[in-house]
Amino acid sequence: MVPAVLLAIYLVMFAALGVAPYDRAVWLAENLPIMAIVLLLVATYRRFRFSDGAYLLMACLVFLHTIGGHFTFERVPFDWVTDLFGFQRNHYDRMAHFTVGFYAFPCAELLLRRKLVSSRWVLLMFPVFFIVTVAAGYELFEWQYAVHADPTAGIAVLGSQGDIWDAQKDMLADTLGALFATGLFMLVYRRSLTALKCCGPRSRQDGDC
Repeated sequence: MVPAVLLAIYLVMFAALGVAPYDRAVWLAENLPIMAIVLLLVATYRRFRFSDGAYLLMACLVFLHTIGGHFTFERVPFDWVTDLFGFQRNHYDRMAHFTVGFYAFPCAELLLRRKLVSSRWVLLMFPVFFIVTVAAGYELFEWQYAVHADPTAGIAVLGSQGDIWDAQKDMLADTLGALFATGLFMLVYRRSLTALKCCGPRSRQDGDC
């Protein structure tokens, strides 16, 4: 039920925000990765269904990115937060990057339920490393798009807003989101985690794994 409702909301948002976006090229570039994520989740739904909580976490990025694609992330109406905290820039994109890290939760859920790992540390750390890798890859994509696309669209997708450390801060936001999601996963699946051993060389030698 929850995945179906989230999908319906996304389809309505996609259709509504696809009408007269600020820049069609930016809209396409920002929406293609999200469309790929949604299509992948739909295609694999019958083979592996994540928990409702995992779908809710994944939907955060989908919704935020769809909104950002319509306005461009720099122009999303987010002034109330900027004014409230006295920021010098629109941090909507930082919030979206934080939700990228939420995908660490379903990643860990997949590893646990499919019994793909037997080590507790691997189960908890792999999703974080996965998110960091994806974050770095996406920054490379933004860089190449900014270099090769129309200059105006390229700068809009890059979204640096004059910050020379924008890429590094985006990756930090992704990582912090992953750590938050992993901590949440530990709380939700604490009983399942106790059944796993911290399997390192020493514990294997001792016969614990």
